Amino acid sequence: MRLDLTGRTALVTGSTQGIGAAIAVGLAQAGARVAVNGRRPGTVAEAADRVRTEVPGADVVPAPADVTTPEGAAALTELLPEVDILVNNLGVFGAQPALEISDAEWRGYFDTNVLSGVRLTRSCLPGMMRRGWGRVLHVASDSAIVIPEEMIHYGVSKTALLGVARGFAKAAAGSGVTVNSVIAGPTRTRGVEELVRQLVGPDVPWEQAQRAFMRDHRPQSLLRRLIEPAEIANMVVYLSSPLASATTGAAVRVDGGYVDSIVP
Repeated sequence: MRLDLTGRTALVTGSTQGIGAAIAVGLAQAGARVAVNGRRPGTVAEAADRVRTEVPGADVVPAPADVTTPEGAAALTELLPEVDILVNNLGVFGAQPALEISDAEWRGYFDTNVLSGVRLTRSCLPGMMRRGWGRVLHVASDSAIVIPEEMIHYGVSKTALLGVARGFAKAAAGSGVTVNSVIAGPTRTRGVEELVRQLVGPDVPWEQAQRAFMRDHRPQSLLRRLIEPAEIANMVVYLSSPLASATTGAAVRVDGGYVDSIVP
């Protein structure tokens, strides 16, 4: 299969590291012009340079902005008036006892994990529909379906994303624009490594810690290992391509085969 995104402009939120950075590289490899996003201009510039290093000749646009705010989203819209591929990847997570999560923390997770994507989709989708082509992708999580005991606020925010993607797909029906969510399983990022250390212990050798985390905290996984960011990016790039033109309103699993995941 040839995944050719030449001539398309892609915006990936939260793409200075982890899954977002891998998605930016994957889209650039497919020929897209890629906007790398994060809050701090210096960090964004460094991330953009890393994409150029991995993909020589790539057209990479540093796009610093705090997309959790209306002002940040407006700044991105001004910088990138025409976006063909929007990947709402930005998200925060952390472990905390359910009864200790405050109202402010619940609101913060919703603002970052849900409303930032809603706001940018609302901004970019009309132009895609006018042009008759576009892709909107929300990076969700297996935690949307198998709510972790220690991450209820995170899981619920990702459940909301599944509904957001399905609803916007209906709004774009018949336009040539597809809207989907990608259900990512536990992925080896710096943040997840910190979570593993928090739950398993700081002194356990990494391979042993990883196995203990999957056994004790994510036992539903058939893969029984952490997923690599590039494995999530591969699915995102495919769904961004013309080859995925008949997939919309879907929740596509890249979750390592969670045995009790049920997605209609």
